[in-house]
Amino acid sequence: MKRFSDLSEAEILALAISNEEEDARIYLQFASRLKADYPATAAMFERMAQEEHGHRHALHQLYVARFGEALPYITRQDVKGFLKRNPLWLMDTLRIDAVRRQAEVMEYEAQQFYIKAAARAHDAATRQLLADLAEAESAHETLAHELGGQIETSGARVHEDEAAHRVFVLQIVQPGLAGLIDGSISTLAPIFAAAFATQDSWAAFLVGLAASIGAGISMGLTEGLSDDGAITGRGSPWPRGLACGVMTMLGGLGHTLPYLIPDFWTATAVAGVVVAVELAAIAYVRTHYMETPFGSALVQVVLGGLLVLAAGILIGSS
Repeated sequence: MKRFSDLSEAEILALAISNEEEDARIYLQFASRLKADYPATAAMFERMAQEEHGHRHALHQLYVARFGEALPYITRQDVKGFLKRNPLWLMDTLRIDAVRRQAEVMEYEAQQFYIKAAARAHDAATRQLLADLAEAESAHETLAHELGGQIETSGARVHEDEAAHRVFVLQIVQPGLAGLIDGSISTLAPIFAAAFATQDSWAAFLVGLAASIGAGISMGLTEGLSDDGAITGRGSPWPRGLACGVMTMLGGLGHTLPYLIPDFWTATAVAGVVVAVELAAIAYVRTHYMETPFGSALVQVVLGGLLVLAAGILIGSS
């Protein structure tokens, strides 16, 4: 996997071309799904898609003029930390405000990419085009506020607050939530398996402590190494890795600490209550920050948690 700093100008332009094409398809899909209930918003996304097609055409013309017709074969997956887009089938249940936020994040990440790419470009025409595209993506980010035919206007302070909130979600909430989910759910099986196998609170506590700390270290390193933040604007890998690792560990420790209670069945009952609170908290965070309907988030998280819990109890009881 290549780092962004290792890419040639030809590879950067090729990635930009494919990125514009994919974003245009996403916006057209948004438009198709929103047209019946939100025709003004659908028209906005169609206009954004047309502009993305225009950006792709300009990039392709520049590429052909400089490097010829053949594009280098390089994909998003080949570049560490490059822009990622959720599969469209995962966006089926997005609400109107969630669609706007999704578009804002896409345009913000694209803007950061073009700023970084322009700084890397040596050719004056290439540098100018990439800088212009960064400005265009910034304009799209503002355009994403035009929902329901109404244009939201705000002062500079409000715009800064929204930008700060977006960065907070990208750098802290998303990795922290990933860690909380992993720590709360993945550690259920080993902890409850050890608990029911030994029916010894102290043994269950030691297993839970080891599993929580180990999972925290693993998830923290995984998050920190997955994206250096140079392109996506997600910030330094250190705070993201720390947020993910700490929340993973806390998620596991939540239902581990009750096993400090000497009586096994009392400790298990308290741990079960803690698990229920953890799963509800995860569903709330997903609803508040990730725009997932609370009922849907609760069912998904509870179902996963119950399956892992049942696996641990069955294995420990066998």
